[in-house]
Amino acid sequence: MLLSNFKTYVLNGSKYLLHILFPRTCFSCGKDLAWNADFPLCPACENGLTLPGPLICQRCGVVLKSGGAHCFHCRGSKEDKFKCKIIRSACNFNEFSRGLVHALKYQGVDYIASPMGAFMAQRFSMLAELTGANLVIPVPLFPKRAKKRGYNQSELLARAFCKATGLSLNTASLVRVRDTDSQTKLGREARVSNMTGAFEVKNATAVKGKIILLMDDVATTGATLEACAQALRKAGAKRVMAYTFAREN
Repeated sequence: MLLSNFKTYVLNGSKYLLHILFPRTCFSCGKDLAWNADFPLCPACENGLTLPGPLICQRCGVVLKSGGAHCFHCRGSKEDKFKCKIIRSACNFNEFSRGLVHALKYQGVDYIASPMGAFMAQRFSMLAELTGANLVIPVPLFPKRAKKRGYNQSELLARAFCKATGLSLNTASLVRVRDTDSQTKLGREARVSNMTGAFEVKNATAVKGKIILLMDDVATTGATLEACAQALRKAGAKRVMAYTFAREN
């Protein structure tokens, strides 16, 4: 007990000293964080990480401002064509989540993936429709892009998420075989075309019969997630769902 208390005292002391020398700030508003803060946003900005809703498309998760059960793109028989059956997100893509996503994806701040993934795990318990997933697979990057960035942000999120939930993680079976253009400035149809045939499964045995939860940082049109799901279903996956940190509307 004494040793444990001493270790805690030393750890907290080290964190406090580090904060004095290199104070951390909120990734959204820029205000100073408390020395012992675990999350990279201040409490006010963290409260801004709201779940999409209250009304969302039952398939793709986009917010429905006029109500209904499905958005235009998932309505009626169109829903059956999708291989990714459900897309859900831990929060809206807004002024509070944007700083986290951009820091992780474009600024090399890889360490914030851990609290972001843990946050996704907390919200996951509120999304009963995702229950049943038994294998988590992050959306892969093309090798050249992963080498340039130094890591795959979706894989880092998935690792933290799986650590918190206990779900199994597979990072090797789904691969990106085509270096696609950035989706940022493309419309819906162009995004779909851009992603067609971009992914393949290397080890079908690992995904056959599995209920897979794809993981990514942001969902916009769902084109990337759908292309991944098509490859996984072709390889024998029983069902494919997706879960992202943020949902852009």
